[in-house]
Amino acid sequence: MKIIIANKSHAHYAEIICKNIEESAKVRGTGIARRTPEYVINKMEKGNAVIALDGEKFAGFCYIETWSHDRYVANSGLIVHPDYRNMGLAKDIKKVIFAHSREKYPKAKIFGITTGLAVMKINYELGYQPVTFSELTDDEAFWKGCQTCKNYDILTRTERKMCLCTGMMYDPERKQEKKTNNPGKKKSRFNSKAFKRLKHIKQTLFYKKEK
Repeated sequence: MKIIIANKSHAHYAEIICKNIEESAKVRGTGIARRTPEYVINKMEKGNAVIALDGEKFAGFCYIETWSHDRYVANSGLIVHPDYRNMGLAKDIKKVIFAHSREKYPKAKIFGITTGLAVMKINYELGYQPVTFSELTDDEAFWKGCQTCKNYDILTRTERKMCLCTGMMYDPERKQEKKTNNPGKKKSRFNSKAFKRLKHIKQTLFYKKEK
């Protein structure tokens, strides 16, 4: 298994990548912003994606999006082929795309919004922290990408203050400040119960509104 920076030679994997992303969302029953093969290929050509391959077989993928003149970066579209799930591959892909993002955009804040507990845990281990939506990019192009998600009406009703997704962010400046002020402080453990409660509260809140 190898995880590498994707390029235009990997364009023929775009169709299966988009298909896997869409099918995964259906299985989980969660919303997701759809992407076209052309969009994925564009990311590959710009060196803003990583792909996992088992020989020539597609195993996983993730790409970089930039917003607000490269001040904000998102690692999006994380997907693992069904044949390679429950093997820790998603975490390995996330580590590679995260490192690539930090190297390519060292001053950018890296953020993400997700409903997946597994992704939240991986993000937390990489140094992300939960944030409110107001701390994320105000770039209209980013929020426009949410329009294909089935939960978009929730986002619009709350004036983009919250949704079923949880926002998380890695801020390089904040990280450096914490290291300086607390050089010997141990990293706290991910509290999955707290995130599950947060997800349950959001779902209960919105479902009650819809009744």
